[in-house]
Amino acid sequence: MKTKLIFALFLASTATAFAQEPASLVVQPHKVDLSFPAEALVEAVQQTTVGAQVAGRVIEVRADAGQPVRKGDVMMRIDAREAEETARAANAQYANAKLNYERTQSLVAQKFMSAAALDKARADYDAATANRAAAGASESHATIVAPLTGIVARRHAELGDMATPGKPLFTIYEPGGLRVTASIPQYRLNDMRKVTTARVEFPELGKWVDASAVKLLPTADTATHVSQVRVSLPPVPEATPGMFARVHFVVGQAEKLTVPASAVVRRGEVAAVYVQGGDGRLSLRQLRLGDTVGAGEIEVLAGLGAGDRVVTDPVKAAIRLKSGM
Repeated sequence: MKTKLIFALFLASTATAFAQEPASLVVQPHKVDLSFPAEALVEAVQQTTVGAQVAGRVIEVRADAGQPVRKGDVMMRIDAREAEETARAANAQYANAKLNYERTQSLVAQKFMSAAALDKARADYDAATANRAAAGASESHATIVAPLTGIVARRHAELGDMATPGKPLFTIYEPGGLRVTASIPQYRLNDMRKVTTARVEFPELGKWVDASAVKLLPTADTATHVSQVRVSLPPVPEATPGMFARVHFVVGQAEKLTVPASAVVRRGEVAAVYVQGGDGRLSLRQLRLGDTVGAGEIEVLAGLGAGDRVVTDPVKAAIRLKSGM
């Protein structure tokens, strides 16, 4: 008996849900941005590759790809015993040159040595001081530290690898400063001069953002004859360097009839929407669609008129139509 009661309640709640009017809106021509798209890649405004400055084997790794680091954090250590021995020899040479210079100063003051001997002793002392500083710097290069606060994009060396001067060890980028770079063919350059703003689409994220700045670089590639356009982005936490994006450069505005992309039902190459008549009945109407004109809006070329009421949830509309409600 209890099971029958629960089943009856379930049927009642389902019928109530079906009976509810699906969300809809009345379409009217309105101003939309006229734009042309361009494929682009996300890149970091501030990115650096940290390389080895001394030779040696990697003996400690403290950072990995995806890990946030702060400026000055130790990321890796290199076994640079050769640099340590060089620094020790430079220190000994410095101590000897200093004592010799002080001794020569005393002897010259007592007129036991010439001024030329003092000049040579001073030169030797200066050279030893410089060698000592250079050897100390080389020794410190065995500890790899983060040059900026950011995120490790890639680690190029593993524990036990041999590091050599110039070999990349880490790539770090600052996540707060991102931009996209698009390639524009020559025939679009006249349109680019009309651009006032741009919108950036991230198809994989299902997200649109307004560009904070658009800059056309004053050069063209000699092989492909395309120009680069840098589009600055506001903070987009989900975006990472190397991600695909699509930039829609706005060149003007026009009156167009649009529908939400979520309201469109696609069956192969056929596109349609559910339209609610004045009597409340639903019908599926085929459309001829144009381009995407904004975040989630598609231009309607034929099939709808001003004042038509379009259901924004096609799933609920299909259920309601099938149930005959």
